[in-house]
Amino acid sequence: MSAAPERAPLVAEPLTAGAFAPFGEVLEATGAHVLINEGRCRRYSDLAALDIAHGRAGVSFFAAEPRTWPVEVPLVERHPLGSQCFVPMSGGDWLVVVAGNGPEGPEGLRAFLARGDQGVNIARDTWHGVLCPLGDAGTTVPRLFAVVDRIGTEGEPAGANLVEHRFAAPLTVHPGA
Repeated sequence: MSAAPERAPLVAEPLTAGAFAPFGEVLEATGAHVLINEGRCRRYSDLAALDIAHGRAGVSFFAAEPRTWPVEVPLVERHPLGSQCFVPMSGGDWLVVVAGNGPEGPEGLRAFLARGDQGVNIARDTWHGVLCPLGDAGTTVPRLFAVVDRIGTEGEPAGANLVEHRFAAPLTVHPGA
């Protein structure tokens, strides 16, 4: 059995709507809005198109421990039955690793550095890394994220909306310039 081919490390690029478009949508409080609540609140509407098959959309909170650079990514996952929307609630930069769904698994891996005021809606069936807030060495306080995604139906087998791909050797991601 031969060793896994050597893979070059990824370099995280800034998260922009254009660069991320093949994988989903970037959520930002910029651009068109309407004033509500007697003019004291800006509403930025319909920032993400949720894509849910069967089941229903639900809102969950995820508390993820921060990681430091370089980040090792041992696996990616995809959700064939629905998109998955992540919105940071604790501030701070975070890493988004994504890839297209090729015939042999993840294809065209990319890494994005998201700011604490940016969310993403990862398109259905798109490979992505696990939630990865970034912090300084020794920082262990979990960062909170609101997650809007598909909640399965009663009687649905566990894992029906989860496919994982574990790399032969972890993918390494470095910060961009």
